[in-house]
Amino acid sequence: MTDEREITLTVNGTDRTLEVEPRKLLVHAIREDLDLTGTHIGCDTGNCGACTVLVDGEPIKSCLSFAVQADGSEVQTVEGMEELPAAEGDLHPLQEGFREEHGLQCGYCTPGMLMSGKALLDETPDPDEAEIREAISGNLCRCTGYQNIVKSIEYASDELAETPAAADGGAVTTDQRFDDGDAPADCEAGCGCGGTAGRGGERDTEGDNT
Repeated sequence: MTDEREITLTVNGTDRTLEVEPRKLLVHAIREDLDLTGTHIGCDTGNCGACTVLVDGEPIKSCLSFAVQADGSEVQTVEGMEELPAAEGDLHPLQEGFREEHGLQCGYCTPGMLMSGKALLDETPDPDEAEIREAISGNLCRCTGYQNIVKSIEYASDELAETPAAADGGAVTTDQRFDDGDAPADCEAGCGCGGTAGRGGERDTEGDNT
C-alpha cells in the first residue's frame, strides 16, 4: 500500500495540488507530476546545480529536497521566467543576457544558472563580479568557462535597473500571467531559452537530455 500525502505548491504563480509519496524528491515532482522538465537532473548528489529552483525566493537544489518539504511554499522554475513582470511579455533580462552574452553552449546547466542568477539579483540588484561568482559557485558548467555567464548576469543587472517592473523583485500573480491574452511559446527543449525556438527562431536541440 502506497502512503501518499497531499501537498499544495504555488508553482510559477499557479496553485497546484499533488499526491506524492513522502520519499519523492522535489525535482521528480516538478518534472514528472508537473511536467516542468526545464528543471534538469544532473548528478543526483547536489553537486552540479542543474536542478536549482527557487522555493520561497531561496535557491535550493531540488534533488536534495523532498516534495513534502515544499508543501505550502512558492516554487519558481525556469518556465516561469518569461511570465515575470520584468520580462514584459518577452524574455526575462536574465534570459536575454544569456543570449546576448553567449552564456550557454549545450544549455544543460542554464536553467539552474538562471535561477541562481535570479535569486542573486532579487537580493543584490547590482552585484560585483565576486558576488556573482559566489552566487553561481554551486552550479557547474562544463562548456563556457563561466566568464560569459558572469557577463550575462551583469547584463541582466543593468537591464533590470532600467525596468520599473522589476522593482517588486519580479514577483508574479495569477492576474499578471499571460495578460496579453496569449500563452508564451514553448520550444519544449527545457533549456531556458524562453521559447525563442517556438517563436520561429532556430535552435539546435541535438543532444538535449531533458
